[in-house]
Amino acid sequence: MRNRNFRRIARTSALGTAALLAALSLTACQEDGQAAADTSAPATASPSEHPSDSTKAPADKDNGKDKDKGTNGSGTDSGSSSGSTDAEPAAKQPKATGDAGGPVTLACDGGNSKVTLTAVTRPVNHMLLTVTNTGSKACNAYSYPFLRFGEAQAVPQTFEESKPQAVVTLSPGESAYAGILTASADGSGKGGYSTKEVTVSFQGREGSGSSGPSSDVPLTEAVFVDSTLAVTYWQTGLDDALMY
Repeated sequence: MRNRNFRRIARTSALGTAALLAALSLTACQEDGQAAADTSAPATASPSEHPSDSTKAPADKDNGKDKDKGTNGSGTDSGSSSGSTDAEPAAKQPKATGDAGGPVTLACDGGNSKVTLTAVTRPVNHMLLTVTNTGSKACNAYSYPFLRFGEAQAVPQTFEESKPQAVVTLSPGESAYAGILTASADGSGKGGYSTKEVTVSFQGREGSGSSGPSSDVPLTEAVFVDSTLAVTYWQTGLDDALMY
């Protein structure tokens, strides 16, 4: 009986010892595996080891520029080249121009021109007024001359159908002409009188009145004028001036 109990106790002790050894062996294996895992795992970088935003900025900016510079990946900004004004030359301001599109020209007047008045045989009761540029620059003979025969208080009427298509420009030495109907051929005019005094005034570009000095034209013979007195616009040819 005693031996049986002894064997039971010995068996129990052996089983307990074996279980304890197994537990210790399992614990040791787990610790060895954890240590091996700790040594094989990569170290986690600390916050100070990460690159700063300033070191990343150039790459980000370059990427942004590549996107802005078009889809072909080149370094040329196709969207901004056409709108640039730095390389464009400054626009030239147009120069002042006269009636013919050229440089501004002075008006012809008594200070830069010579005026003569000549009687003609045909048509009857007509005279030819000639203005010649005596200056060193071109001048424009605007519209028609203002005439005053004797003590007349008003200028003569004008042949509107004689108006030219362009202003008559006279280079130095050139002449323009105006025809004058002094009196009616059939005697239908009224208030006729004779005079040897004629004053010629010139119009400016605006055509609102006389411009510059007038010219007194001396006559060797008296001229008879009446209410039909009329004058043409300035013409480039004397035949055009005497056809009205």
